[in-house]
Amino acid sequence: MINKVILVGNVGLDPEVRTLETGVKVARVRLATTERIFNRQTNETTEHTEWHTITLWRGLAEVVDKFVRKGSQLYIEGRLRSREWERDGQKHYATEIVADDMKLLGRRSDNGTQEGYQQSQTQAYQQSAPQAYQQSQPAPQPVAPAPITINNDPDDLPF
Repeated sequence: MINKVILVGNVGLDPEVRTLETGVKVARVRLATTERIFNRQTNETTEHTEWHTITLWRGLAEVVDKFVRKGSQLYIEGRLRSREWERDGQKHYATEIVADDMKLLGRRSDNGTQEGYQQSQTQAYQQSAPQAYQQSQPAPQPVAPAPITINNDPDDLPF
């Protein structure tokens, strides 16, 4: 069985981030996805916006707390989760997405969040990589692609 959701959308409100009694961080984000529908008969485009509740735990909640704000564009991978509870004798239901992966999208200049996120990810990698590896391995250098020669001679076809 597969339960997988992939969304790209914009955050509608500043995230709600809490720390549980156990010390585990959890974040809740409201994400809007907009679908554009073109009507060929009327030649008009309409938009339909769907709102999703995203729950992020532990490390993802930390990243949300530091870098995600209203208007941030996010890529979310996760799974659907339905909950039900009773309050004041009434049953309530909710369907949310529990995130397994998140990526910040958008321009680097968007409140500095993208740049800060990338810097924090680089620092986290550098702190977690073994010291000997960091010192002994030179940084990889980009390799230029081989030049392509175009021959316009019709007698010299490649087939």
